[in-house]
Amino acid sequence: MTELSASYDDPFAPHLAASAVLDDRGVVVGWNRRAEELLGYQGTAVIGRPASEVLVDPSDLPAVVAAAANCRSAGGWAGVLRLSHRDGRPVELGLRAHELSGDGRAREWFLAGALAGDVLAWQRDRAVLDGLYRQCPIGLVIHSPDLRILRVNRAIERFSGVPAADFEGLPTGWMLLPDDARMAVDRVRQVMETGRPLVYSEQFVRLEQEPTRERVALVSSFRMEGPSGRILGVAEMIEDITERHRAQRRLALLDQLGSRIGTTLDVAETARELAEVTVPHLADHASVDLLQPVTRGEEPTRALGGAVVRLGTCSVGAQQPGPPHPQGEPVAFGPDTPQAGCLAEGRPVLEPVVPPDWFSAEDRRGAHAPDPGSHSLIVVPLAARGLVLGVMTLWRSRRPDAFEAADLTLAQELASRAGVAIDNARRFTQQQQTAFALQSSLLPRAVPDQSAVEVALRYLPASAGPGLGGDWFDVIPLSGARVALVVGDVVGRGIHAAATMGRLRTAVHTLASLDLEPDEVLSRLDDLVNLLAAEQEGAGERPVGEQVVGATCLYAVYDPVSRRCSVARAGHPPPVVTAPDGHAAPLDLPAGPPLGLGGLPFEAREIELAEGSLLCLYTNGIFGERHIDADVGLTQLCAALARPAGALERTCQAVVDALVPSRPSDDVVLLIARTRVLASDNVASWRLPPGPAGAARARALAKAKLTEWGLEHLAFTTELIASELVTNVYRYADGPATLRLVRERTLVCEVSDSSHTAPHLRRARTTDEGGRGLFLVAQMSERWGTRYTREGKTVWTEQPLTGTLV
Repeated sequence: MTELSASYDDPFAPHLAASAVLDDRGVVVGWNRRAEELLGYQGTAVIGRPASEVLVDPSDLPAVVAAAANCRSAGGWAGVLRLSHRDGRPVELGLRAHELSGDGRAREWFLAGALAGDVLAWQRDRAVLDGLYRQCPIGLVIHSPDLRILRVNRAIERFSGVPAADFEGLPTGWMLLPDDARMAVDRVRQVMETGRPLVYSEQFVRLEQEPTRERVALVSSFRMEGPSGRILGVAEMIEDITERHRAQRRLALLDQLGSRIGTTLDVAETARELAEVTVPHLADHASVDLLQPVTRGEEPTRALGGAVVRLGTCSVGAQQPGPPHPQGEPVAFGPDTPQAGCLAEGRPVLEPVVPPDWFSAEDRRGAHAPDPGSHSLIVVPLAARGLVLGVMTLWRSRRPDAFEAADLTLAQELASRAGVAIDNARRFTQQQQTAFALQSSLLPRAVPDQSAVEVALRYLPASAGPGLGGDWFDVIPLSGARVALVVGDVVGRGIHAAATMGRLRTAVHTLASLDLEPDEVLSRLDDLVNLLAAEQEGAGERPVGEQVVGATCLYAVYDPVSRRCSVARAGHPPPVVTAPDGHAAPLDLPAGPPLGLGGLPFEAREIELAEGSLLCLYTNGIFGERHIDADVGLTQLCAALARPAGALERTCQAVVDALVPSRPSDDVVLLIARTRVLASDNVASWRLPPGPAGAARARALAKAKLTEWGLEHLAFTTELIASELVTNVYRYADGPATLRLVRERTLVCEVSDSSHTAPHLRRARTTDEGGRGLFLVAQMSERWGTRYTREGKTVWTEQPLTGTLV
């Protein structure tokens, strides 16, 4: 017998206990070997002698006498006495005394003894074993080698609802559903055959008496062996952790919801994420229906005002087949549906058991219920700031267990957190739409037709995630058939960026009307950006010294007569020029500082472009992801522009398809201009000598050329305009004048001289002899102005080709 097995044996068993027999006088008449081992006396040394003289110390005699008296009066006794070993040391023994004869003859007493420590250990072991079967909250099942149940404790009785005595002899797993029973038998057989214990294994089971309720048990198993190594069976410790497992699953679901929902600030995406989080962990089907104003970023009304509410289905869980209604389309909830009641009152609905005929055929066609197999329903409102935004509907049809009150609590918590995320996304959508509307109103609605260039452009706002930027573009007609091409990018996003963009674009138009050189335009814009930054600092909208208002800009002016293009940039990517033979390369142009740094110079470069060349202006959003190197992006852009695509619109779209992602993270502006050249027969230029005869010469030349062009109806006004402008050169400037007529969409009359003195329009008094020249010019032309060059200035006028203004 092993030491381990001996500790569980009764120490008073005949083969383990020390035994002695005493007569009625207390004389020893019997003595076994175990008594010799414990007390050191052989039988010959104690038999025939009073036990009190041999085995008891005098100091312990009163306790022995009292025990003997109790034994005689009761016919037996059990307790602990201290006896003396042969060597004099005390030995505490647990003793049991029983009367052997009570028929009137001389009485004898049988004593069985064991070390008191062994008795106490045995009593503790018995108490533990008894506690396992009677008081332990963890279930205990003992299986025999032939896979039958030998015994179970009270916890299994409480767990199953079956009396413990009824388990004896039943097959292993008898109370489980067939599939779960087979798994239980395999588990016990594996432990019995291998001897390897199973520790804390989670098992999902269903009882035959409750097939719709899934339970979770924590099972630990070990093989039982006898002293000789014989297999006695398997013991299983089973703990019902169903509620703990569900609580952990709910916490995990809430954690998953918190880490996944609300990161995109997109209403539809947030709704889809909510439905996908709940399936299949909480429900088999999930739908999130939002009020239509919410899907548009608008705030829903506090009073729904009707039993039937039109909703937009924004999400259906993708892991399981959801309701048949298509996503993103409006649905109508009938007045008797739980969704309508939930929307109207803002109260959750829990239907643990839904009968098959609970919904009408019309309701199912309207996607208020999924397939007829659905048997349990939860509807919870999605609300934030006291406003109901929509409802979340959860169904169970595949799993047999119905929704419980704890599931409703979890669904409400999910809906509460998701409602805040959806409302944040709705408000962000509203802000984005406001910014987009502002930006759209500030950008050009249409590009005017130009004689100088053919233009194709794309403007792609950033996706809803990052938010709208402040990119802008412009095609501005200038005097002399010239055109200004502008692309810019404001630092920041949202409404402030759009408003700043609008102010800069207006400033560019104003500066363009002054016919300033590109580098001077950028210098003036730089001053404006610094002024805007100072205004924000003064208003407390930014920390002192922190530059938050800034922009980049590229400004190009192309002249179709001279084929010259003057370009300057302020921290903006360089334009790409594609020659008529298809060779594309970025223009070598000084970068210049971004607008807003202040005080740093800008430099323009002038190049000559062949007819049919492509001038490509863009913002850095066209390169896609921001981690892409600018040089790599520029190489890709040149490659896309070099591919033959025919029409300019196809070229523009080909570049977008090649470079721009489907959801750009930044605004994208792409402006491609194909240069044109004004035919020489549409331009006439003359050098006029200084002196009073110049005006007459100008009138004659203008009349002759207009007759040649078939514009005789403009001869009178043009003669008068040319005469007045040439006369001003004679009076206020030195040197010769140059007269130029340009026929394009309008008739342009230009007079140039070497003076930088600006002419001023004024109204002459009735007594004045002069001062009416520019006034007459302004009245007879559609537009007029002055532009300055390095050599002097040019005063120009434009007249419509059809009719006159007089």
